[in-house]
Formats: sequence, C-alpha cells, structure tokens
Amino acid sequence: MRTLLADLLLALAIAFCLQPAFAAAPAPDTEEIPSAKLKLQSSAALVLDQFSGRVLYGKNAHAIVPIASITKLMTAMVVLDADLDPDEPIAIAADDVDYLRGSHSRLKVGTVLARNDLLRLALMASENRAAAALSRAYPGGREAFVQAMNLKAQLLGMSGSHFVDPTGLSSTNVSTAEDLSLLVRAAYRYSKIREHTTTTGYEVNAGGRRLAFRNTNRLVASNKWDIGISKTGFINEAGRCLVMQATLAGRAVVIVLLDSWGKYTRLGDAQRIRKWLEVAAGGGSTPSRTVSGKSRRHLSSSNPGSESGV
Repeated sequence: MRTLLADLLLALAIAFCLQPAFAAAPAPDTEEIPSAKLKLQSSAALVLDQFSGRVLYGKNAHAIVPIASITKLMTAMVVLDADLDPDEPIAIAADDVDYLRGSHSRLKVGTVLARNDLLRLALMASENRAAAALSRAYPGGREAFVQAMNLKAQLLGMSGSHFVDPTGLSSTNVSTAEDLSLLVRAAYRYSKIREHTTTTGYEVNAGGRRLAFRNTNRLVASNKWDIGISKTGFINEAGRCLVMQATLAGRAVVIVLLDSWGKYTRLGDAQRIRKWLEVAAGGGSTPSRTVSGKSRRHLSSSNPGSESGV
C-alpha cells in the first residue's frame, strides 16, 4: 500500500509539472485601480488579473479561514490528475453519507453513476456524496486521496491551505483568498472543470429515476456574465463563499469572496466588482454572451441543488 501511495503521489507531481502554466508573476503587484468606492461585504476578498497575477483588489487576503465546498475544485483536480476511467460506474456507499452535518442528498446509497457524472454533480450542484464517492474510489482510498489533495496544494504554492476531506464539510479544510486565487487559476486549466462548473443544469438516471440538478451559482445562467469557472461554498463556520474566473470589461479576472453571511451577499459583491471594473475601464458594460454555447438545461426552482455545504 505504501509503495502504491508513493507511486500515486509521484505521478501527481509529474502530472502537475507537465501541465501548461499561465504566465504569472511570482509575487503579484497591486495595480493602480481606484478601489475606495468598492465596498464588499465578504470578510475576505481578492480580485486579480488572471494572466499577469496583478492584484486589483484585496481584503484580508492572507487570513486562513474555512472554505467549505470550494474544496471540491481541489477534489476535481486530484480526480482528473489520476486519469481514471470517466465512464467507470461507482456506487454511492454508506461511507459516503454525511454524518458530520447531516446534509441532504438525493443520491441514495446504492445509486450507481459514472465517475464523470459524479464529478459534474460535485462541481455543478456541490453534491457531497458525489465528492465523497469519488475520493473513496480513488486508488489507495480516501486517505490516499486527501494526501494527494495536500500534495497538490503544496505544488501550487498554497502554503496557507490544508485539506482533511474531499467535500469541504469539515471546518478544518482551510485556505486563504490568496491561495484560492492560485487554486482557481490552476483549475481553469482543466476543460472538464470549466465545463462542469458552468453548466446550469444536468439530469442523471439514478436507478430508473430521473434526477435534475442545478448550478449553485445563479450567475452562470446570466447573459450579463461571461464565467469560465465557478464554485460556491457554505458551512456555518465558513459563511457563504464564491470563487470565479470571469471576463469583465474585456479583462480575464479571478474573484475570491469568503465568509459572506447574507444569503445574497456574495452575489451582490460579485455584481459590485463587475460594475467597478466596468467603470474603471471607461464606463462601458461587459458584453453580453449567449448561453447556447454552454452545456446547460434550464430547470425550475423546484429542483434545488444540495443546500448544505454548497
């Protein structure tokens, strides 16, 4: 087992080194964009230029805090780095049930889905049992999976981050806004993560039942936003969190919003950032995009995603 785990960790390190990297400044500078009028409600926040790494706005960006289901971006990268069969069927087991917080899931024990469907539901709908099942089906099991998560964090330079589970339900999954900007930029390299996190809705066949899920970030369905990657998170200790890659006022940016307690505050902060960048760019609005190019199915509000640990 130790030899298998060592081989897996070595393969993960090699896979990371072979990935194409964005041109990024090793120590991001603060660009001179007036931010006095940008008042965000999130306790910690960071906005940076995706490609140069320049910080456009920062607030408590080095504070180490729980990150809830933002964790699932790291979970997805570890799954994809392992290059496992995306069509392999995986059954939801009793070990995947959330006994820590008792969060709801419509994936009953015994439900069998392909690995790629579980990955999509974990990212798009923040499905906790899907993320747990992915880690359990990893070579070496969940313990090896969590070790791979922390190794990946080290390789990305996420020095203020630590992971203990693949779902984010544990409050000891912690990071900083600065570290999460690295996570988002790395996750953006994966086409499946970009696709799955920006899908508005998806249906799966679970034991003869058709189950419809929707994206936990309503902004991905808005034609006022051009979002390349998205993930929400919530547990009481973390507040409401949101990370995104988006093109605003013609500029690719990474947005990190942590510990936002109002139900809609993280979305309000995102809108304030969009308006701020548009004004800074000369007052023009961000070009609208069509939604037909995305893999999406419009669902009614009667089909919610998981509400605990999203």
